[in-house]
Amino acid sequence: MELIGSHDARYDEARAVFNAMIDRRPAVIAKCATPADVAAALELADREDYAIAVRAGGHSVAGMSVNDGGMVIDVRPMKTVTIDPENRTAKVGAGVTWAEFDRAAQEHGLATTGGRVSTTGVAGYTLGGGSGWAERKFGLACDNLISVDLVTADGRQITASRTEHPELFWALHGGGGNFGVATTFEFQLYPLGPTVLAGLLAWPVNQGREVSRVYRDLAYDSPEELGSALVFVNGPPEEFVPEHLRGAPIAAIALMWTGDPNEGQDFVKPFVDLDPDANLVMPMPYTDFQKMIDEPPGLRHYWSADYYDYFPDEALDIFVKYGAERRSPLTEQILFPWGGAVARAGDDGSTPMANRSAKWITHPFAVWENSEDNEVNIDWTRRFRADINRYTNGGIYLNFIGDEGQDRVRAAFGPANYDRLAAVKAEYDPNNTFKANQNIKPAR
Repeated sequence: MELIGSHDARYDEARAVFNAMIDRRPAVIAKCATPADVAAALELADREDYAIAVRAGGHSVAGMSVNDGGMVIDVRPMKTVTIDPENRTAKVGAGVTWAEFDRAAQEHGLATTGGRVSTTGVAGYTLGGGSGWAERKFGLACDNLISVDLVTADGRQITASRTEHPELFWALHGGGGNFGVATTFEFQLYPLGPTVLAGLLAWPVNQGREVSRVYRDLAYDSPEELGSALVFVNGPPEEFVPEHLRGAPIAAIALMWTGDPNEGQDFVKPFVDLDPDANLVMPMPYTDFQKMIDEPPGLRHYWSADYYDYFPDEALDIFVKYGAERRSPLTEQILFPWGGAVARAGDDGSTPMANRSAKWITHPFAVWENSEDNEVNIDWTRRFRADINRYTNGGIYLNFIGDEGQDRVRAAFGPANYDRLAAVKAEYDPNNTFKANQNIKPAR
């Protein structure tokens, strides 16, 4: 274990997280390379009465991976990735990012559902559920867990799986970092890549209403191999984008076909038939598509999300209106279809996540550069949610939101699953040591 304090030259870099709105100063950052390091850090925190935050990728939009005046347990040194191509499994250290995991698995033509932003950490993403482009075919990342090694609040090093600590293993399928510090994940892998049919179709924003209706009518009922999103964003300032779309507001469909790239052409055709001004869908390396919407650190972020059982024209009009009225050129207004393997895994109760039968998710994803623009961008997100609220089903995917209160945490699991999670919390973390997260309070 290596300790970094405020007088260390590395301190500011070590405490920085993805969201530039978060500027917190922990008393100490414990860089942990082994489970024993984590246990030692927890012992030190208990002795010094430090509050605990756990940091892997640092992408929590609410800044839950850093604190003021406490200890940050930084697992980024845990960088091992071991691929078993014969059994199609992977063992991944808690400090690995999705870009690193994808590269290792793609050497064998394998993958599992991973983050849409490649710099996201495997740990927090998976423990929170794990929504990605391949989810309709392979399920969420947590659905593909075989086991998780973690260190509990009292320093025990345990493995959770279907046969060891099975109730804890259930809780780790979306229950977040409430139950311990995860150190290693074992995943099921699937044949995918190295080349996939993927990319972006783009239209001027004034065609957004027409495009959005066709997308809504087709995307959910498309084969499970088609992962996609409807996105309102500004066109990338790249040479491969037509000049009139560069930097301009656009309506776009991002998609990836998880099957044979040649077979996917037929199922992409209905969207191509809408005559996009830019057709950037082509065979490409899977790892390239996984990085398509990566953003640099140092920007300011405020996100939210909601679930829907149906998405009528009136809801779509609200979505399109706010997509056209984004307050920053960096902001994205996103609509995802669920279904397929996501819904099937929710039918058997194998995860605590509620409402997995939801058909749609909206994800207002506000991003901007300057602090003076904080209020207008946060207000855009909140007004969109307020205006579309009557169409939502009350469910929520916690990885897509910031700190929106305990009611939203409960809504993510539903009453019965939340109570069951609280009982698991009481067994493995009765003092709520791990509360810098979407917190589940221990049952009393």
